[in-house]
Amino acid sequence: MGPRSFWRDLSLPAVVAGFVAVLVGYTSSVVIVFQAAAVLGATPAQTASWLWALGLGLGISSAGLSLWYRMPVLTAWSTPGAALLVTAGAGVPMAQAIGAFMTCALLIVAAGASGAFARVMDRIPQALAAALLAGVLTRFAFDAFLALRTQTLLVLAMALAYLIGRRAWPRYAVPGVLAAGIAVAAAQGQLRLSGIAWAWTQPVFIMPSFSVAATLGVALPLFVVTMASQNLPGVAAQRAAGYEVPVSPPITATGLLTLVLAPFGAYALNLAAITASICMGREASEDPARRYTSAVVAGVFYLVLGLLGSAVVGLIAAFPVELVLAVAGFALLGTIGGGLAIAMKDEHSREPALITYLVTASGLTLAGVGAAFWGVVAGALALAVQRLRR
Repeated sequence: MGPRSFWRDLSLPAVVAGFVAVLVGYTSSVVIVFQAAAVLGATPAQTASWLWALGLGLGISSAGLSLWYRMPVLTAWSTPGAALLVTAGAGVPMAQAIGAFMTCALLIVAAGASGAFARVMDRIPQALAAALLAGVLTRFAFDAFLALRTQTLLVLAMALAYLIGRRAWPRYAVPGVLAAGIAVAAAQGQLRLSGIAWAWTQPVFIMPSFSVAATLGVALPLFVVTMASQNLPGVAAQRAAGYEVPVSPPITATGLLTLVLAPFGAYALNLAAITASICMGREASEDPARRYTSAVVAGVFYLVLGLLGSAVVGLIAAFPVELVLAVAGFALLGTIGGGLAIAMKDEHSREPALITYLVTASGLTLAGVGAAFWGVVAGALALAVQRLRR
């Protein structure tokens, strides 16, 4: 069978899934990116350039890789990497930070092109990978229901729209949730669209400078947290959803894009897990072969937001936080359930998978590395001890 037509495969649920993925990606972590830029002494123009570079990189990689593989391959900026920069970047000149971003990018390229990262991923059992994904996503489901405390009517209306939608029109359940949320928020006067300032972002080039201190203090930790806390669950998300995307080429591509765009502020690009799950679930399309269109749409939204980086702050502030939390949580319910079903299916690996899930869902951070990595370590250790006992 010949290649599918993108336009034939595209649907309203896919467009909404792509939009929700980008909305969740920005609202959940763009403030941390602003903080990281501020710690490094970025001017307002340089901060806008960071958003331009990140949006451009995510747009090109998400749309390009998804069209190439005809599978949903969504990328993201390294959120734990930005959090790391808030602390590790203190006192580091911007030029040396840019050099560290480029060094990190070269390390990502090496990990991808050599196949080393792929070999690590191939050693993680499917049950642990599924448990890892469910653990990463559980926090968003918790946040959706906890939002009832502050926006009871809004979240209840969205929950009701989800339940009715799953029963009456499953393909359009998430678009219905988003529409219900926007309608209630508008009726309550909570949509703040006046703060959006539409203007093209001007990229700012910063000449990189390389130093041993920045390499050891910024580049190496940034590489470790990006691979362990972002790319590892990103690949796990793809496999748990049933997509056997080759590991090495996408990792290499994100490294190369980071290398090219680092002088403009793209500090680290990687595979997405949380937002990718929105594009890989049944809410994007009932047909798994057509879900790649949602990641392509997300890529287009990333490109637009990158080019209009100056408007991002106002656009994000236009929506109530609870609306974003609720639509993300409800959109991910199916993926969480599917991951837990796979994780718990085999009795022999059930307990190690449960440990992986609990450690990951706990949000544990040790030595600057996030819970996704430690969840896999704990689960693998439990599985090894179990097999040794036998």
